[in-house]
Amino acid sequence: MGTPSGRRWVLHVDLDQFIAAVEVLRNPDLRGRPVIVGGRGDPSERGVVSTASYEAREFGVGSGMPLRTAARKIPDAVFLPVDAEAYRKSSEDVMSTLRAMDAVVEVTGWDEAFLGVDTADPEAFAHQIQRAVLDATGLHCSVGIGDNKLRAKIATGFGKPRGIFRLTAENWFEVMGERATRELWGVGSKTANKLAALGLNTVSELASAADEDLAARFGPTMGPWFGRLGRGIDHSPVTAEPWVARSHSRETTFQENLDDWTAVTVEIKRLAARVREDIVAEQRPAVRVAVKVRYAPFVTRSTSKALPTPTFDADVIADAATALVARFDHTREVRLLGVRLEMTPPKDE
Repeated sequence: MGTPSGRRWVLHVDLDQFIAAVEVLRNPDLRGRPVIVGGRGDPSERGVVSTASYEAREFGVGSGMPLRTAARKIPDAVFLPVDAEAYRKSSEDVMSTLRAMDAVVEVTGWDEAFLGVDTADPEAFAHQIQRAVLDATGLHCSVGIGDNKLRAKIATGFGKPRGIFRLTAENWFEVMGERATRELWGVGSKTANKLAALGLNTVSELASAADEDLAARFGPTMGPWFGRLGRGIDHSPVTAEPWVARSHSRETTFQENLDDWTAVTVEIKRLAARVREDIVAEQRPAVRVAVKVRYAPFVTRSTSKALPTPTFDADVIADAATALVARFDHTREVRLLGVRLEMTPPKDE
């Protein structure tokens, strides 16, 4: 693959406002309007935003926001229910298009993938990707170019929408140095706050931190890893191996808060049974069970425990899940419950 004069690049392809874009393709009359997709498409019900069109994002609507909040921000927005099958089909069309190109393709979600490419002109290849995806599916994408996956992933954000951006060792600190650590892929707000407590507020400050100091705060593995993120270092390869789930989960949002914790336990047992069916279908037994509770109005807590041995046993899984209910605050009302089962790795790992 590639040419003798080529260099190895990583390209990150991210479909622009993917779910909303699929809905606009299905109904062109939605073009240019604030479109919000989530739940059953009824903002009077409880549910959260799965995605919002750029027109809706201008009003501050984003993924994970309660639908009712989004409706208050944009009363005349178009609300649509989630149609997972339609999005899955569009995603498959996009990924098939990428796999037809001269590249190693690693799919990381419905709307994004990494490509390992040998080329002397990565921008030209990125333009080729954008044209191919648009011609095949009618969808637009942004492309980040990097010398590793970390930099390519971050670069995509600078290219959105419909753009291309290159981020490498040469311009890493020029582009990222003075930016907040939370803008790094892999650093969330909680970690950023912990870094700030150490006086590490910017990417450059994190990059210059001593590994031993980071290890003392975050552990011998995670500490130095955060330091490498600050320097833009990532050695993970682009691989065409299919993504394998580590866990399965189910959750439900209640239209009326649950204040009876006996009912909470019943719902947890029901969710555990559904997730068990998912892992049985994969023939990979459960090794850990986790329970998530979202209190009213919108505070989420979770807890988990390892199972004594890998198991498909319905009673063992249900008992472990319901036992975790005791760890939560039973004086509070509940708006959402979830159960997750972590599985044994595939046999070939």
